[in-house]
Amino acid sequence: MSILTHGYDRPFGAAERPARLSAARKTSLKRIGLQALALLSMGSVLTALIALKTAIYVWHLHA
Repeated sequence: MSILTHGYDRPFGAAERPARLSAARKTSLKRIGLQALALLSMGSVLTALIALKTAIYVWHLHA
């Protein structure tokens, strides 16, 4: 929330509330996030390899 609409006299609500997620839930979400990041990284490497192979094929085709 913006300071302009919230005001200075009241603290932000997020600073007062305790964390809603348990430690086990945080751990599982962190693991899922890391697995998703690894999957996206492998996908980008695979895409780069396909692009490189295609560029080499096209280069040999025109030579």
